[in-house]
Amino acid sequence: DEPAHETRGPGAASDPLGPLPAAPRLPPPLRPSGAGYTPDDETAEPAGPAASPVLDPDREPSLAQSRGIAVHRLLQLLPSVPGPERAAALERYLGSVASSWPQAERDRVADSVAGILADPAFAGVFAPGSRAEVSLIGEVDAGGRSWSVSGKVDRLAVSDDEVLIVDYKTGRLIPRNAAQVPENYVRQLAIYRALLKSVYPGRTVRAALLFTEAPKLVQLDPETLDTALAALTTP
Repeated sequence: DEPAHETRGPGAASDPLGPLPAAPRLPPPLRPSGAGYTPDDETAEPAGPAASPVLDPDREPSLAQSRGIAVHRLLQLLPSVPGPERAAALERYLGSVASSWPQAERDRVADSVAGILADPAFAGVFAPGSRAEVSLIGEVDAGGRSWSVSGKVDRLAVSDDEVLIVDYKTGRLIPRNAAQVPENYVRQLAIYRALLKSVYPGRTVRAALLFTEAPKLVQLDPETLDTALAALTTP
């Protein structure tokens, strides 16, 4: 038998509900820190989407990338581990992910992470209640327009009167002061700060970079962040 053909009368193909309203115009997207991990810009390793172990899983990550990933992961996990157990947990992690590294590199990462977590200068970054890898999404007004923001904060510490945003940098070039911080790092934190100011109205929102190789915490002043945000014109 031949398949039956549906017969439609005049106007039968029109939508009985009428035309749908036009989709709302969304703000242009702004991705402060990209889709996948790449080594910090100041490292000697080539950076870019082709080198990302997230976007290109078949490519073997470089030692610089692997080291950076390990530091980020350890600073994410170890603060919740009781102090007396941290050294063993750190060694287990490196034994799992860094068994092929030169011993000097393993020791370097272990000493860096352990030193950061033990240093009272960084206690506020890892204070009880602080969180790691906090995803952010929302809209920010900057450069005379509204932007749709999607990003992730390495560490977020929230108290009754202030919010501290911290982004880790694992490269080996360390700025002497805030004036030497690369502009793209400043822009990234300016965007995060603007978004979190709307989430936590009435609280002071501070932003800092933790350079893990020093280690050194570099705080950015509000005026610098406001200027970077106002100058933003492209995603």
